[in-house]
Amino acid sequence: MSWTPRATLLLALVVGTAALSSVALPLTDHPRFCASCHNIAPSYESWVKSSHKDVSCVDCHIRPSLEGWLHDKAWNGSKDIAIYLFGTPTDAHNLKATVDSQVCLSCHRQILRVSEVAPRDLPPPVKDVGLIMSHRKHLEAFEARGQGEGCTTCHSGVVHERPIKGYPIVIPRGHVSADSKPWPPDHPEGSYLQTRALADCFRCHDGKAEHRGKVVDRKCETCHLADKIKDFLSF
Repeated sequence: MSWTPRATLLLALVVGTAALSSVALPLTDHPRFCASCHNIAPSYESWVKSSHKDVSCVDCHIRPSLEGWLHDKAWNGSKDIAIYLFGTPTDAHNLKATVDSQVCLSCHRQILRVSEVAPRDLPPPVKDVGLIMSHRKHLEAFEARGQGEGCTTCHSGVVHERPIKGYPIVIPRGHVSADSKPWPPDHPEGSYLQTRALADCFRCHDGKAEHRGKVVDRKCETCHLADKIKDFLSF
């Protein structure tokens, strides 16, 4: 079989693509590549100060499967680059990103066995009121609702948000007042991130939502230690 110029060109394209991919893919996996987009830069800046600073962007935002890589990395990444270069990027305060709960559970699966968190393990201000929380039941309820909810429904700001009231880690906003420190969200009025930051447990525990045919309980002692919560209510 004779070797034609067309075959040579095809081989060169294949080799060139493979070589380029071997260099480009690791570079695009680095958080600094994500931060090169100006509207992602604030997320990068919050990430380097967070408890997850040793976990790269792709570890959370790309599911560990071929489908995850093709959709979350190749498709979404290409779309984001195209918008950045030729369109109008979304304002940083209105960015929305999905983190699959299974990605969270790949590191935090032990949380599914926890039904009550000891006060000594909690940050202020919930340290003083304790927390009764079945993560497994919440994930089951989210799946049953079928609205794409999961770990980040409650812990959306754990990486890309400044700590509430200056405490060392970000927790769900909640609705208890254990101190007098103000906490204004660092986002423009009406933005998606401001709305998300102000959301608390009552988004579901509103006295109307149902799970398995029963209205979700809104009583304080459902989630907090009854003998302590009464001194910290803000309503």
